[in-house]
Amino acid sequence: MKIFFDARYTRTDYHDGISRYSAELGNALGKLTEVTFLISEEGQKKWFPTGSSFITIHAPTSLKEPWTALILNTFKPDVVYSPMQTIGTMGRKYKAVLTLHDMIYYRHNTAPGFLPKHVKIGWWFYHQTYVPQRLILKGGDLITAVSETSAEDLRKAKMTQKPITVVSNAPQHFTTYPVKFENEIKNIVYMGSFMPYKNVETLIKGMEWLPGRTLHLLSRINDERKQALTAIIPHEASVIFYNGVTDDQYEKLLADNAVLATASLDEGYGIPVAEAMAMGVPTVVSDIPVFHEVGADGALYFDPHAPEIFATQVKKLDDAAFRDQQILKSTAHIKCFNWDTSAKVLLDAINRLF
Repeated sequence: MKIFFDARYTRTDYHDGISRYSAELGNALGKLTEVTFLISEEGQKKWFPTGSSFITIHAPTSLKEPWTALILNTFKPDVVYSPMQTIGTMGRKYKAVLTLHDMIYYRHNTAPGFLPKHVKIGWWFYHQTYVPQRLILKGGDLITAVSETSAEDLRKAKMTQKPITVVSNAPQHFTTYPVKFENEIKNIVYMGSFMPYKNVETLIKGMEWLPGRTLHLLSRINDERKQALTAIIPHEASVIFYNGVTDDQYEKLLADNAVLATASLDEGYGIPVAEAMAMGVPTVVSDIPVFHEVGADGALYFDPHAPEIFATQVKKLDDAAFRDQQILKSTAHIKCFNWDTSAKVLLDAINRLF
């Protein structure tokens, strides 16, 4: 079977959520069967094994995207998998697998800042009603989601009449730095974007009740957003903006007497939460359904609009016995999610198309 895997959403610098999902799932699928990766930049090759097959086409934000299927038809694939749903399927002569991660942008419809202006405009109109999404999903033979929570959201919205297969997100496993703790947790690590729904404001405001500790904000951030967040940092609170880190830096920070925290109002899964849990780092997260799916009883939860409660949950982890108990629960639960299992679920679903 000739399988094409759309890897055009992998970044050439640091992974974001969709980039890591693409890279990890693509690598795991490549261990099970022969895969050809679709890329738009040479630098995307670094995430995949040496010797992999690649085809270079336009970027997913290109005006050519609606006609992608006509380009891919010339290569005669049997199936094309995309980790997104917006790949052009009009006129295709192959089976198509489309992924809809979540319903976030119907609830929070501000487009990501890195998108070109014409895409932002289209994005806004696209998310005013479910109709465009439903029409796009008709272009797929198989629809996948990244969590049970997201899949249930899609069913409730009647986004598609096709069955939805959950090809779950999963953590990468860090093994370079041993995790160490002191009597008091000193570092709070946030990995994620600074989109409004990520609600980083609650973490920053919560530092008022966490003197002597540091909030590490790891992801890339534009100057305007950084200035807005800097303006609300409590007096004498310690907050560091990194504007992007390597995986090595990320792991090193998590290993250093830290807790992983997020006050996000909405998620499709929550990879950083899973990564910390797999590493044996405690997590303090907003009380939303998907984090209960990912964290179960191994995470500590708080009202995402209550910064003082966030701080209280962090301080609970200063109790070594309680912290160790939480870590045992979280590391046991997170084993439910792994890329090899997700790749097998995807390949089995693909095989059922023929």
